[in-house]
Amino acid sequence: MNPERKFLVLLAPVISEKSTLVQQHNQYVFRVARDATKAEIKAAVQELFHVRVTGVQTCNYDGKEKRMGRFVGRRSAWKKAYVCLAAESSIDFGVA
Repeated sequence: MNPERKFLVLLAPVISEKSTLVQQHNQYVFRVARDATKAEIKAAVQELFHVRVTGVQTCNYDGKEKRMGRFVGRRSAWKKAYVCLAAESSIDFGVA
């Protein structure tokens, strides 16, 4: 993997009710680049957080159509990744 690519693959952690529920099963949710592969996501998480990843699942989302009066626009499409960690690994985002 290109050394700079690992900083471009992971965009942000997804903090929601569902993502906190799956953390009980040692899974973490990230918003990732649309062209990122599962292998790139796995390598980026392992290098940035120093954990062992056992699996990656991805979901592609289409942008929703939104209206502002008579004008129609679209939100951007995006990609989400569920990253499953080994039993001894965990990630602390430092959210207070």
